[in-house]
Amino acid sequence: MANQKSIIDEWSVKDLEDGSSLSITVMNCTELGNQSLPGIQVYYLGYIVNYEPLITERWAYQASKAGVTDYLLEDYSWMVHDDQFVKNYLVLGSPLKARVQVKTRSSKIISKEYDLPFEV
Repeated sequence: MANQKSIIDEWSVKDLEDGSSLSITVMNCTELGNQSLPGIQVYYLGYIVNYEPLITERWAYQASKAGVTDYLLEDYSWMVHDDQFVKNYLVLGSPLKARVQVKTRSSKIISKEYDLPFEV
């Protein structure tokens, strides 16, 4: 069966400094990764973060090794500026969650979480 994608959530945070906005789209996928298992994708600024079982298992291990439950995915986040960013996290627990935090120069941090459709 082919991968089926559906939108879980779409949102954006406007920057009143210049009228731009940071937009986030979260998709549910029936097949992701080498094992073709369900997962979610987070789209932002032309980037895609895949939360699929194999990489998420590695992130969960790195989080437990670091002693944190909210693991910042530094390589999969846009943190060029201190006052505007998109940060992606893996939140350990049952169920596992993906957290997206967005901040523009004129906004507070907006944070949303999404349950992952698998356990590691």
